[in-house]
Amino acid sequence: MIYLDYNATTPLIPEVKSRIISTMDFFGNPSSLHIPGIMAKKVIEDARKSVASLINCNPEEIIFTSGGTESDNIATIGFAARFSSGHIISSSIEHPAIIRPLKRLAQMGFDVTEVPVRADGKIDPESIAGSIRKDTILISIMHANNETGVIQPIKEISGIAKQNGITFHTDAAQSVGKIDVDIKQLGVDLLSIAGHKYYGPKGIGAIYIKNGTKIDPVIFGASQERGISPGTENIMGIAGMAAASEVAPGEIKNRVNHAGELRAILLGGLTEGIRDVHINGNPESGLPNTLNISIKDIIANDIVVRLKDKMAFSAGSACHSGQHSPSGVLKAMGLDDNNAIASIRLSVGKFNTRDEMIEAVKILSSEIGKIRGY
Repeated sequence: MIYLDYNATTPLIPEVKSRIISTMDFFGNPSSLHIPGIMAKKVIEDARKSVASLINCNPEEIIFTSGGTESDNIATIGFAARFSSGHIISSSIEHPAIIRPLKRLAQMGFDVTEVPVRADGKIDPESIAGSIRKDTILISIMHANNETGVIQPIKEISGIAKQNGITFHTDAAQSVGKIDVDIKQLGVDLLSIAGHKYYGPKGIGAIYIKNGTKIDPVIFGASQERGISPGTENIMGIAGMAAASEVAPGEIKNRVNHAGELRAILLGGLTEGIRDVHINGNPESGLPNTLNISIKDIIANDIVVRLKDKMAFSAGSACHSGQHSPSGVLKAMGLDDNNAIASIRLSVGKFNTRDEMIEAVKILSSEIGKIRGY
């Protein structure tokens, strides 16, 4: 099995497995004042420092959550809850964890503007500036797109937000741990992280909340995580995410170079070996591990199923009861339904090899040849 779906989730690295196992005996409730509780609490606070160090912020600015989806909901609904109404700016290529909370806020009376993207998948910062109103309270633009890997000009957009006194959030679930993500350079007020996207466990994430930024909880309970994400903490998940966060800085450069090399093999082989291949987005200015292509007259979901015993990768469309729904991201970039349904996403990671990429090209080329009858 050749695994090429690292944007969906990543395997646990040995350091994470070891940390999780070593933390299993820290069973105490971190809210308790006895020794087992104190020991568990220390695991959390040490982890907070590790995650904060990864993105260059203060430990108290990190709140642990159940994952990127909760972090995104906190950043949108939790922030907007402080207002009775207002205007929010986002984009047409956001993850459902942003799109759906914003739809809910629209039902509650907030105005939401989705700025368009260019054909290369990038947002023009001027479209953000042109959408700002007197009542704009929040801008939320993802850092790197999960389908195409396109990286957005977050620093420029955050500068526009700051000039207008508007809080700015970025969903960085796909970028943290894959490329350098520095809060000070990005200039954001809120940032979402998902542990399982950079070799940590599932079910754990974090949100960076800049000191002074006010957020209300979206679920209600006791005072854990400053009451913003209440509930008894997931100690093993937090410890695992900490281990992933500690390993990442020393590997980022190698991860970028390794992924870029593997993607180049895929891109070169597929464009040479398969007719009518269209590249979605601009690989040269996106995440180094992500390649999204459309293959003319192909239904990508069918390819995924046909090759499920040999390769793991994603299609750029959803399939419900035999009906194929094109990717909203690719549609926003100007692709028609046929090309959107014909798109596949190949995302590589640290455990992939050059030989696997060469074999993946052979497998895909052969299968598409069979479908096309040659």
